[in-house]
Amino acid sequence: MIAIKFENISKQYRLGLVSTRTLGHDLNRWWQTNIRGKEDPYLTIGSVNDRSTKADSDYVWALRDINFEVEQGDVVGIIGKNGAGKSTLLKILSKVTTPTTGTIKAKGRIASLLEIGTGFHPEMTGRENIYMNGAIMGMTRAEIARKFDEIVDFAGVERYIDTPVKRYSSGMTVRLGFAVAAFLEPEILVVDEVLAVGDAEFQKKAIGKMQNISHGDGRTVLFVSHNMTSLRQLCSKGFLLINGSISYSGEIGDTITTYLESSLPHNTLFSESITSKQSYLKIKNLEINDQVGNPIILHHSNNSIEIKIEGEINIPAKIGLEIRIYDKNQSPLAFYSPCHYKGYTPDYNAGEFSIRETLMLPKEINKGIYFLSLFLTDPGVITHLAMENAITIEIEGFPTKTGHVFEYDRGAGFLFLK
Repeated sequence: MIAIKFENISKQYRLGLVSTRTLGHDLNRWWQTNIRGKEDPYLTIGSVNDRSTKADSDYVWALRDINFEVEQGDVVGIIGKNGAGKSTLLKILSKVTTPTTGTIKAKGRIASLLEIGTGFHPEMTGRENIYMNGAIMGMTRAEIARKFDEIVDFAGVERYIDTPVKRYSSGMTVRLGFAVAAFLEPEILVVDEVLAVGDAEFQKKAIGKMQNISHGDGRTVLFVSHNMTSLRQLCSKGFLLINGSISYSGEIGDTITTYLESSLPHNTLFSESITSKQSYLKIKNLEINDQVGNPIILHHSNNSIEIKIEGEINIPAKIGLEIRIYDKNQSPLAFYSPCHYKGYTPDYNAGEFSIRETLMLPKEINKGIYFLSLFLTDPGVITHLAMENAITIEIEGFPTKTGHVFEYDRGAGFLFLK
């Protein structure tokens, strides 16, 4: 049975404004659509939803020609970079905003958790907000009362249930918001990235509850997250959004793989990913294994990462190297910081400076794609330079094992996380 059906859904915004906000545009739109019976003239203009490029029009398509169906009981992950249109899609489904074109058919009640405090009145207590949200969803007072204790227990806010929500922390608010959305028996549950605000215990409980909702009760869940592990654990299917359009749909594992491969910084120069935090430090050269661009290929006979950084500073400064390595699911694998383990950060005089380090990866590491983030810092004081996931490492020829369990070399400052 089809629970949700999107048919040719598009959403257009005018940059910086609500509606067109110009009399000429409004009159033209009214004349063309109401008097002449023609299509909205502004539907034929507008640029693609790419936040990284300069706009060539006052209009932008946040979503364009979205078509998909979700079966009842499915748990679907919606994946994409920031600004891809994920939240806009969920807002349209939740009727927070309306589509510019197209229609949506949804079977049953929809409960949404799109941002912290969704549907809550800050001046009302937690108790009052639970009853208000239940009434909005069409539940009777008796039905809400029957679920009330479960909601409060799950949220863990019993002590503050009669306190105005405006005095809740963000974690408490999202706990109560999720509990209300999940326990008031909606046929469709829509959850945006707000679960990331909660602690690890709550995230585990929330994932378990959504699994029970879908598998036990046969209800439908749409879940947006950047946590690939949670998506794999919870979802069976996925959609990949790129610049407001569905680029891929299929099994969640295949969708995640497609997303991660599309995000690889292949064939890019390291210099393009350098973000200097302070003007007094300038990087002139960055090489890894004598290369200046991705990817770095490692194999059984070559498992070292040799880093060379050359630059110039205008004033005396402390500069320490920090390396973080993540697997393709963005789970942390290793941390490298000589300063952290040796207890001091080298001092550099004004002028030219050079940093050279060699890291040895264990030969037991799995084959695959890994991401390396590089930072120059004065630990706890300032970050001179940041390169987040800017370097791709492709490991070939190493044994493939389940999980990553390694010893760590405290003297070298290379810590492998279990």
